[in-house]
Amino acid sequence: MIEPIAYSSTPEKDLRTAIDLLSQAVTRDPSFVLAYFRLALAHDQMYFQEIDRTPARLALAQSAIDSVFRLKPDSGEGHFALASHLYNGYFDFDRARAELAIAQQKLPNNAEVFGLSGLIDRRQSRWSKAVQNLRRASELDPGNIFRLITLTTTCYFMRDYEQVHDILTRLLILDPKNVVARTWRAAVEIDRRADTQPLHEEIGKILAEDPAQAESDDIKPSRFFLALFERDFAAADRAAAVLSRQNSVGGDSELSRDFWIGVTARMKGDAAASQAAFAAARLDREKLVQAQPDNGPFLSGLGVIDAALGRKEEALREGRRAIELTPLSKNSLHGFAVLNDFAVICSWTGEYDLAFRQLEELTRIPGGPSYGDLRLNPIWDPLRGDPRFEKIVQSLAPK
Repeated sequence: MIEPIAYSSTPEKDLRTAIDLLSQAVTRDPSFVLAYFRLALAHDQMYFQEIDRTPARLALAQSAIDSVFRLKPDSGEGHFALASHLYNGYFDFDRARAELAIAQQKLPNNAEVFGLSGLIDRRQSRWSKAVQNLRRASELDPGNIFRLITLTTTCYFMRDYEQVHDILTRLLILDPKNVVARTWRAAVEIDRRADTQPLHEEIGKILAEDPAQAESDDIKPSRFFLALFERDFAAADRAAAVLSRQNSVGGDSELSRDFWIGVTARMKGDAAASQAAFAAARLDREKLVQAQPDNGPFLSGLGVIDAALGRKEEALREGRRAIELTPLSKNSLHGFAVLNDFAVICSWTGEYDLAFRQLEELTRIPGGPSYGDLRLNPIWDPLRGDPRFEKIVQSLAPK
């Protein structure tokens, strides 16, 4: 599955500016409830987006929430801020849902409440309910592009490509120059039909309209994956060379540029170059794992890299530990990410029976690989030619 580029609701610069201005506001007016409310949300986003993932940041959010409750006891804003805090800071979905239920009573028809409800639904495998809540949030806040993106991503994970196309079309009415939405809408045909031509055509249009987009990080990953999936090694080399070093492509596991350079080199038969690239990718990934040893997707990504390096036992151990840390029953989004990674680990380490069992499970849940991904992505090459693989691919074929 070609993962959609992760959007954040607020870029780092805007978050820092908001925190600065909101802090000034509550200093000047210590009774400004809504300022404390927004300040709590901003601090939690700083933590969730890993701009500042420290206990001190969570403490700042909690302090702002406490101020909301102190000034306006049992307020809808306070319960919503606490629900958001439990979600973003602790992944405590049950307690977040309980707080959100109180907030919803006091803030009926509030887009933010429906939006957070949908996010919790996704984490807890309530996928249809997630779509319902996220769609309602978008109806209540129709000009909010981030809400449309969240809804699109949810439908994408559910392999509802018709809805993905329609929602992105709606988004482009609001923001016609949104390059990521344009390339994503075209790339849907890769997932749905293994058809790369629409993405070729859309990238050509974008670059004809604005040649400077060739240097944009919004379009570079799409150009790289297009070349990789078409086995155009020269184009893949050129596209990989201009990716930002930490340009994460591949979903929650966030495999970096060096990893994909390694994949391209391996496909060309350049063992020395591939090993050097995978080793560089491992150094970066190991730092992430050391900083967050209980982060399942970080650990499973390390397992994929170790599998590429031929470190079979380490890779399998890391993949299994990642699944233990992030079971699907506790966190669907991270759960399917580590299961996808484990399927790759098994295929690259020669554990083919286990790889096929993983893939069969993944085809039955949201977030697993798409038809086009299995057909075209070289990461699945070790499994090609086996009748079991072809059967799995056909199970996802467009009807």
